Amino acid sequence: MAQGSLPRGMGSFFKECEHPRSRWAKCPHLYKIRYRSAAGNQLEETGFATQDDAIERLTEIYKEKKAARQSQPKAERIRKYGAMRFEEYAEEWRAGQRHLAVGSLRHLDSLLEHHIYPTLGRRRMNSFDHKVVDGFIRTMERNGVGLATQSNAFDKLRSILLDAHRLGLFSDNPVAGVKEPQYDPARAVIPSPEQLRGIRAAGDDAFMLIVDMMSGCGLRNGEAYAVNINNIVADDVYRVSEQVVMASRQYGPLKHRKPGDYRDVPLPAQVRETIEWYVDKHGTVDGYLLRQPSDPTRPYPHYAVDNQWKRIKASGTVDIPKGMVVYGNRHFFASNCLTHGIPITDVAEWMGHKSIEVTFKIYRHLMPGSISSAAQILNLGLAA
Repeated sequence: MAQGSLPRGMGSFFKECEHPRSRWAKCPHLYKIRYRSAAGNQLEETGFATQDDAIERLTEIYKEKKAARQSQPKAERIRKYGAMRFEEYAEEWRAGQRHLAVGSLRHLDSLLEHHIYPTLGRRRMNSFDHKVVDGFIRTMERNGVGLATQSNAFDKLRSILLDAHRLGLFSDNPVAGVKEPQYDPARAVIPSPEQLRGIRAAGDDAFMLIVDMMSGCGLRNGEAYAVNINNIVADDVYRVSEQVVMASRQYGPLKHRKPGDYRDVPLPAQVRETIEWYVDKHGTVDGYLLRQPSDPTRPYPHYAVDNQWKRIKASGTVDIPKGMVVYGNRHFFASNCLTHGIPITDVAEWMGHKSIEVTFKIYRHLMPGSISSAAQILNLGLAA
């Protein structure tokens, strides 16, 4: 019995008759195929009128076996993680969040412990769908959880479930179509240049330096506390490379950045002069200008500025916009950039935002121009 072979693994086709293979096309006998199943057992099928029919069936079987082999790891993942409790899966996911700073990890742990685990912690992973997620949001609403916290908790839950979706645990994304908490952050409160001048002179020398670093270079609070004379890399460039982390009270990497990452920001002449004046008057420790007042071996503490800010506001002697916090000095930097036509892409980079969407959401109202003025500007470039 002659037979026709295909590439390795696809099997073979043949006829059980006295005719040689050269006569099969005209021979009235039906073709048979022989192949091995996914389990390795040899099987046969018959009833194929033409050679092409036999080969088509062998190709179909081969594709099915190949797909089965490829889906095997996915099936194993579904068996392993599908029956896992959400809390157990989330802890495994959290262990992989090595890029998060200490403060961000503390915030994540708080959301998991106080808002997500009490509702979803014991639920099995393979039981999640959009109704479960929507029910979680409604539970937070019934419990009176603030919109900002609702939004943050939903964001973390979405990240965890998206990770599980990528593993193949869900055929459909369980977060798709869910109406997320409608949190709309309040508009940033920004001092005027006149108010800023009064604020920077209302505290001690360290307070003035911090206000200048935030309003002139766009630094976050903790980044301003870590100001270092060695980070002036050019007369008009300051390199932001670390911050004082509030949770650990130690120097640490920048927010959303790995250790060693940095960003270069503009250094206005006035801010550079403040830095140089402070160094001449107070000196430095390993290049750092600010240290803990009672222990120069330790970084500058967050509470030192917070306490001054409370005293300044309580005194009533300084014109401070209603609702402004210390972070408003950093908002002034963004306002100053955008109202003078500096591209928002540059502002986002200098401020260290994770994405330009963050910058746009907070500061869109500060960008100059409107539809009417844009129409007038665009008209200038059109042929009359």
